[in-house]
Amino acid sequence: MRPLIGISTYREQARWGTWHVPAVLLPATYADAVAGAGGQPVLLPTGAVTADVVARLDGLVLAGGADIEPARYGSEPGPHTTVVRPDRDDAELALLSAALDQDLPLLAICRGMQLLNVALGGDLLQHLPDVPGTASHHAGDGLFARRQVRMAESSALARLLGPAPAVDCHHHQALDRIAPGLTPTAWAEDGLVEAVEAVGRRFCLAVQWHPEAGEDRRLFTALVDAAR
Repeated sequence: MRPLIGISTYREQARWGTWHVPAVLLPATYADAVAGAGGQPVLLPTGAVTADVVARLDGLVLAGGADIEPARYGSEPGPHTTVVRPDRDDAELALLSAALDQDLPLLAICRGMQLLNVALGGDLLQHLPDVPGTASHHAGDGLFARRQVRMAESSALARLLGPAPAVDCHHHQALDRIAPGLTPTAWAEDGLVEAVEAVGRRFCLAVQWHPEAGEDRRLFTALVDAAR
């Protein structure tokens, strides 16, 4: 059987047909990437699932999405931190805690990487254009910025993707203080951390970019292989 890979989801007001109601949703590229890598995607609906489900999964993807509530890392919201989802924070932190307790293979993407850092005691830069020397890490609403990142030579990511892959970015926040237990393993040309790994765990990779947006499925394949 294909390994069961849970994927966290959004809960948003959505419109389709004649309906305009709260919906549990996820960009299809996440499920397609997991399925294309040989996994069985299982969507985990925010607000309607508990951490108990983790015991039945073989791997977990923390998907991108809205900003994390700054109070969770001891900060006040800045002027550009205007879209937060406290219910999603609660749900994903519970899933993440259970996954870490069980050493479940984990791939954390964009918001997911930020949540992993916060959960383990790190914090975030709330708005990159306010940080001197940082370039734009997204190309506009609904668009990805294609950029090259530099990998640490000895990292699992470098073994998977090579020393300087091109990736798809869309984020206005980034990691600031790195949590204990996480090691930075990729950087943008402006020095911002673009990936971290939890050394000593079975499989725990976190990337700031969006691997589900492109055609390169190597990170998802590695997750599915670890889940097997």
